Amino acid sequence: MALIPYDDRDGQIWIDGKLMPWRECKVHFMTHSLHYAGAIFEGLRCYGGKIFKLNEHSQRLLDGCKILDMKIQYTIEQINQACIDAVRANNITDGYLRPLAWRGAEQIGVAAPLAKVHLAVAAWEWPQYYKGDLLEKGIKVMTSKWRRPAPDTAPVHAKASGLYMICTISKQTAEAQGCNDALMLDYRGHVAELTSANLFMVKDGELHTPTPDCFLDGITRQTVIEMAKGMGFKVHVRTILPDELKTGEEFFATGTAAEITPIGQIDGVEYKVGPVTRKIREAYSALVRGGAVEKVA
Repeated sequence: MALIPYDDRDGQIWIDGKLMPWRECKVHFMTHSLHYAGAIFEGLRCYGGKIFKLNEHSQRLLDGCKILDMKIQYTIEQINQACIDAVRANNITDGYLRPLAWRGAEQIGVAAPLAKVHLAVAAWEWPQYYKGDLLEKGIKVMTSKWRRPAPDTAPVHAKASGLYMICTISKQTAEAQGCNDALMLDYRGHVAELTSANLFMVKDGELHTPTPDCFLDGITRQTVIEMAKGMGFKVHVRTILPDELKTGEEFFATGTAAEITPIGQIDGVEYKVGPVTRKIREAYSALVRGGAVEKVA
């Protein structure tokens, strides 16, 4: 399949208050965030022309900007409207949105209090992240040598671009070894998450997920916890050690891009895509498309 570069596409991108032709949205080489990784981004999905959890994502973007001391000039209502405008301008039905806030080129150097904080939103058709056999057999995952940092060493609760450096190299290493993603442990050696998705383990028909005290408490993760409880599942948010993974019966990942993705192998140990994972996936699909979620027996 031919690669379509993301800077050479039709459509429009909302940037700093107006829509611009996709190919004309450029930033200067001296942009502060390009040099120092000081950017906050979001990922949203659009189903049937409607953006799922728009307000929650916009609020998290604002919260992230506050953590990084980025003085963004937009309100939550304005960010929401920018996302809506991007979807409409590109005629998106089932797709993905990427809002991004970054420091501009007014100053260079570690500190840049006078650098303007810019905002842009791109939207494009993107029905599914994983497809076909991967949804039936599950993705393959291997543990990364890189670990999620401690809360006093990085802004771990912001969706900040700099935090994804170790995710990129971890996922690329995993793919080079025949896997689809990498499992990240935290600084203590506890199970944390995948490179861009949260992790759930199923044991005895109950859900277990790591405590998000040093990584992002994903909006999809929160949605799944609330939904699963409403369906009658018990959900345990707790510390999970790597050795305990071998006792799990089913595993799945959650994220805006990944949605509900089953995991069929972790470090060479195989797991079935079982009934709980399938029920959660079906219920989530119904929820995001405005359908009813049935309670389990």
